[in-house]
Amino acid sequence: MDNNLPTLVYQTEEGLMKRRDMLKFGVAGGAAAVAAPALAQSQPTIRWRMQSSFPKSLDTVFGGATTIAQKVSKLTDGKFEIQVFSAGEIVGPLQVLDAVQIGTIEAGHTAGFYYIGKMPALVFDTGVPFGLTPRQHNAWMRYGGGLELMRDLYKQFNVVQIPCGNTGAQMGGWFRKEIKTVDDLKGLRMRAAGFLGSVFAKLGVVVQQIPAGDVYPALERGTLDAVEWVGPYDDEKLGFHKVANNYYAPGVMELGASLCFIGNEAKMRELPPQYREALEAACAEANLDMLAKYDAYNIQALRRLLAANVQLRFWSNDIMKALQTATAEAMQDFSAKDATFAKVHQHWKAFRDDQVLWSAVNDGAAERFLAANRG
Repeated sequence: MDNNLPTLVYQTEEGLMKRRDMLKFGVAGGAAAVAAPALAQSQPTIRWRMQSSFPKSLDTVFGGATTIAQKVSKLTDGKFEIQVFSAGEIVGPLQVLDAVQIGTIEAGHTAGFYYIGKMPALVFDTGVPFGLTPRQHNAWMRYGGGLELMRDLYKQFNVVQIPCGNTGAQMGGWFRKEIKTVDDLKGLRMRAAGFLGSVFAKLGVVVQQIPAGDVYPALERGTLDAVEWVGPYDDEKLGFHKVANNYYAPGVMELGASLCFIGNEAKMRELPPQYREALEAACAEANLDMLAKYDAYNIQALRRLLAANVQLRFWSNDIMKALQTATAEAMQDFSAKDATFAKVHQHWKAFRDDQVLWSAVNDGAAERFLAANRG
C-alpha cells in the first residue's frame, strides 16, 4: 500500500439524510442495511482499460487479468470496472509497459523480464535462472524488501507494480532434437525470454524473443529449433509437441515466473483508498489462484502429452552445471555494466542463499524423500 496516496472521503447529502431518517424512526436494522449501499453510491464510477501481454487462449496466465477485473468489480459494487484486453488488441504484447507509462491504457498485466532492454534489473521482478521458487519469491517480495526495490524501479517509468501471479517452475523447453551434451546446444535457434536468453546465448544458442502467438508458426516453418515457454498445460494448448517432441526437465532455468499488474502512477493516485485496497486484494487473489491452477493442471497435461508420444527427457548434470555457470557469468556481466542491476542482484542473492539453506534443512529435503519414496 502506498502511504503517500491521498486519503479521500466521499459522502452524499442524500445518503446522510436516509440514515438520519431510518434512525429517527427507530429502525436499527434498516439503518445498517442502508448504510453500506449509501457508502458505495457515494464513490465515483471509474472505468479503466488493462491489456495483458498474453493471449486469451492461455486461460491460466491470461486468466489472472480477468480474475483481477472481476474481483475489483465485486469488491466495489461495480463502481470500479477494468476492461481486459488480450495481447495485441491495443498495443503489442511487449509494449504494455510503454502504453501504461504514457497513459494510452491505465493498467497492464505483464512480466518484468520482457523489459530487460529498458532496465535489466526488472528481470528480478519475474525471476532468473537458478533463482527463487514461488514461495521464496513471495517471501522476498513481502518480507525481504523485494517489493520496495521493484516499485522504486517501476517508479522511473511512472507506473506502480503489484505482484499478481506465478506460473510455478517452468519446464526446460521443447527441442527438435535430443540434447545430450552442452555442444548440442551450439547453433540452435531458440525462443527464450529476458535474462534466460542471455544465459543460453553464452552456450552458443541463437536466441529470439517473440510473443506466444508467433512461436508455433516459427517452429513449424523450421525458423526455430527450440522453444522455452511455460509448462505442460500452456504448452499443450500452443501445440509445440506437434513439431518438437523432446520435452526437457527440470526447470532450473525458471523455478518460478512472477507476473505483475502495473498501473499508471497518476491514475493510481486518483483512486479512492477503498478502490486501491480492492485492487491490492484482487491481485493477491490472482497471485494465489494462478499458481494453484498450474499445480493442479500441469500433471494432467503432462500425462496427455506423454500419451501423444512426447519424449520426456532430463537435463544431464553436466548441462545443468554449464547453465548455472553461464548464469553466474551473465549476472556478473550485467552487474559490471549496470549499477542498479548490481544493487538488486546483491540484495536478491543474499535472500536467495538463505532460502536455499532453509530448503536444504526442511522443505527441499522432505520433498526429495517423498519423490524417492512414495507411499
